[in-house]
Amino acid sequence: MGSSEVSVIPGLQKEEKAAVERRRLHVLKALKKLRIEADEAPVVAVLGSGGGLRAHIACLGVLSEMKEQGLLDAVTYLAGVSGSTWAISSLYTNDGDMEALEADLKHRFTRQEWDLAKSLQKTIQAARSENYSLTDFWAYMVISKQTRELPESHLSNMKKPVEEGTLPYPIFAAIDNDLQPSWQEARAPETWFEFTPHHAGFPALGAFVSITHFGSKFKKGRLVRTHPERDLTFLRGLWGSALGNTEVIREYIFDQLRNLTLKGLWRRAVANAKSIGHLLFARLLRLQESSQGEHPPPEDEGGEPEHTWLTEMLENWTRTSLEKQEQPHEDPERKGSLSNFMDFVKKTGICASKWEWGTTHNFLYKHSGIRDKIMSSRKHLHLVDAGLAINTPFPLVLPPTREVHLILSFDFSAGDPFETIRATTDYCRRHKIPFPQVEEAELDLWSKAPASCYILKGETGPVVMHFPLFNIDACGGDIEAWSDTYDTFKLADTYTLDVVVLLLALAKKNVRENKKKILRELMNVAG
Repeated sequence: MGSSEVSVIPGLQKEEKAAVERRRLHVLKALKKLRIEADEAPVVAVLGSGGGLRAHIACLGVLSEMKEQGLLDAVTYLAGVSGSTWAISSLYTNDGDMEALEADLKHRFTRQEWDLAKSLQKTIQAARSENYSLTDFWAYMVISKQTRELPESHLSNMKKPVEEGTLPYPIFAAIDNDLQPSWQEARAPETWFEFTPHHAGFPALGAFVSITHFGSKFKKGRLVRTHPERDLTFLRGLWGSALGNTEVIREYIFDQLRNLTLKGLWRRAVANAKSIGHLLFARLLRLQESSQGEHPPPEDEGGEPEHTWLTEMLENWTRTSLEKQEQPHEDPERKGSLSNFMDFVKKTGICASKWEWGTTHNFLYKHSGIRDKIMSSRKHLHLVDAGLAINTPFPLVLPPTREVHLILSFDFSAGDPFETIRATTDYCRRHKIPFPQVEEAELDLWSKAPASCYILKGETGPVVMHFPLFNIDACGGDIEAWSDTYDTFKLADTYTLDVVVLLLALAKKNVRENKKKILRELMNVAG
């Protein structure tokens, strides 16, 4: 159990500092095996971008090959956004055994199975919480189907290998969705939120709470009500909840919300549905499918997206269920289950109508040590996918407190692989953070035919090695075909074993072919 108080201090949290110090010994041993002599271990961070299942599988390939080449042991920090967080968290739940992890991945996509009943049960259970949101539904009913996993472990379970220094220190990114206006206007650092095996909080404020108390209720910096630690399935849903942003939905997803019969997937789901859970799940899949549409979202008179389809569906279902409940000799246990199920349906409907994601108690509520009154006046936070700000976690490893010397940035984007560099450059320029400067014209040129590795250096700050997944070195002239095959919004059912294996091999090749360059930069920062 972690501390019951909110921590507001500058610099690293003491647990992270101790873990990183212990990790330095392992890094030095790894460098020696790589024939690199160093008196002090350089701090190396590996970043994984977002990109759904593509990022999940490719990031696993990167980690696997780095382990095979002896490079992973020289890494101090592993940080990820969205799909990469699913891969990075798996590394720790499997105790760093990449062979077993890769075998498990192939097994999952060979079976083509998903436990709907268990996922629905977990969602109904989550709906009993006062802070239930679409993130719960997304985590247990969508992400679990995409990855074919339903991990019940917790971030705090990762402490042992991290504190012993046998694995890099992991950082998982999210953003505060309520601060999106501040991000759009000024790229406010306070927007970024991080999770580690020890803490969760706002690095820009130096304000954190123990990971075991994330989601619990705090007031004036003190714990007032304890809630169980959220499991890894929920956190994966939170980290990968790109649909939780209205602007992104408006741009990519809405495609005739009222037209429920355009896609065969929706018709099949309705025909085979045995519960409203099937219907709700199928509806979110419709949202994913419509991401490629060009039709504007339907709006009501107030100019907001129309969600009356769900309200009407819930009202009809609830009325029918109530009539059934009034029948005599109803089994009490069945009646209780029905009540919980109806509560889940009702709450999901309310969250969908509000489009509410990532609701959790604000541990900074009424905290006198926080000068920003907006941060301390809110009772709740709404945390979503950090890819909605920058699709890679540069802002979490660039602060000087983490003293990172070398960053290996693996970009799994389907679009421009340098958009993250552009966005990070802008962010750093605004806040006077050292970061290599690259001319826009040069980035435009690189984007047309990306190579497998770019080395960016500035007068100060870390060296950045940027690795586009789809590149001319590995894909030749077929970059567009590769990108189409692994489109971000493709569902798990399209990922056959052959498709998974090819993507793993491509990601591994990008590491293997650039090992000499990585070793050279390791040697430079270690010197």
